[in-house]
Parts: sequence; C-alpha cells; structure tokens
Amino acid sequence: MKISISNISFSYNGTPTLSNIGFDIEKGDLVALVGPNGSGKSTLIKCMNGILKPHQGTILINEKTLSDYTPGELAQEIAYIPQNENRNASMNVFDMVLLGRKPYINWKPSEHDLQITAEIIDALHIGQLSMRPFNKLSGGQQQTVYIARALAQEPDILLLDEPTSNLDMQHQLEVLELLKNFTQKGLTVIIALHDINLAARYANKMMMLKSGRVFAAGTTEIINEPNIENLFGIKVKIIKDDGDLFVIPKGLK
Repeated sequence: MKISISNISFSYNGTPTLSNIGFDIEKGDLVALVGPNGSGKSTLIKCMNGILKPHQGTILINEKTLSDYTPGELAQEIAYIPQNENRNASMNVFDMVLLGRKPYINWKPSEHDLQITAEIIDALHIGQLSMRPFNKLSGGQQQTVYIARALAQEPDILLLDEPTSNLDMQHQLEVLELLKNFTQKGLTVIIALHDINLAARYANKMMMLKSGRVFAAGTTEIINEPNIENLFGIKVKIIKDDGDLFVIPKGLK
C-alpha cells in the first residue's frame, strides 16, 4: 500500500489554502502534519479523504486515483476521524463501533460484522464500556470509541484531524500509543497535530506546513531550532533525552 500525493493545490472562494503539496507515504507509516493554525493541515486531510477535490494535482492510493474508487470501496480503504465529532450520541458503545462496518453491511449486520466489532472493542480494552451510552463517557473514552469505529472499517489508511486537542496528557499518550501499535501491524496513519513534542515522539515521518505550502518534510531530523522558530514565529530550545526530542518554547521572536 502506498499513497502518492503530487502537486496538490486547493482554494476556498479563490483564496489559496494548499499550494503544490507533494509527498509519498508507505504502508505502516505514522505521518504527523504540523504547523500553525490556518496552515492547511485539515484541508489536506479532507483532500486525501475525497471530501474536498483538489483544484490541481493527483492523489494515488495503490496507483489508483480517488475517483477510481466507488464510495464504498474508498470507505474500505480510508477511515477518517474529524476534529469535531458529535459527542452527544446516545447509542451504546457497541452500536457506535458497529457503525464502522457500514461499508460492508447490506441490510443488516452479519455475524462477521458483529465478530469484528467485538474483536476491535476487546483489542482496545473497552469491553467494559460496550453497553454504556456513548454520551456518558469521558472525552478520552469517546476518542477511543471513535478510533475503534474507524478500525472496524478495516481500513488500510486512518486519517485523524487533531484527535488529542481536547484530551488531558494521559489520554493524549494513550491515544497515540494505540495508533502507534496499529501502525506496527501495517495500518498507515496520517494525523494532524498541534503539539510538536507529540509529533516528535510518535511519528516516523513529518510534514511541516506553513501558509498552505510544505515548509519541511522528512523524519524527525527536520525538528531543529531554525525550522520551529520560522514555522511558529517563536524562540525555542531543543533538547534530547533518552533519544527523544523535546521542543521548549522560550518566547516570541
């Protein structure tokens, strides 16, 4: 499985949001998209999911363009968790996760659909929540359920837009550890993050976006003081501890 993005550009009402974006992603990568607000992270993810159609350029999945897939086929390839989901759903957790099987269900869930749902719930250690109403869960529990629903689609690619933005530190780490574990099983994850330290800790590839353009791309080697200072307009210090990089803000430039 390979994703190839070539010269993607997109505009909202004539205002350029993405300009000539290009990169390749391999099976099992965890790619972090980082950059300031308005840099184009969410727009790029929506282009990759087919929600938005780029004005130019191509996105290939397994050497096929997104338009070569039917909606049902694309839903079996790509799962997407947007930044703002409905957190007031009253259905129980099992039924919420079962919704991820929609691309495979004809008129009612099969035994296989129920089995996959149960296995995902068990793998994510939320079996004790199965019959609880979704809207009664904590923010961290809800985010885990959304990931479970996405994984129930059995996708090759998982797109997430700021999945940790409303979580405390413990739940941020739990969500990213979970995603990292699934990449080791072959899932490809593309995730928009505000927190550069979380990106440095969990991603094996990174793209920095600024004003809709690729500012820098590569491994965590691109996390250096000049790049971070130019990307976010702040002074920083970068330290290394046990092989991990940490970016410490020092003030405005």
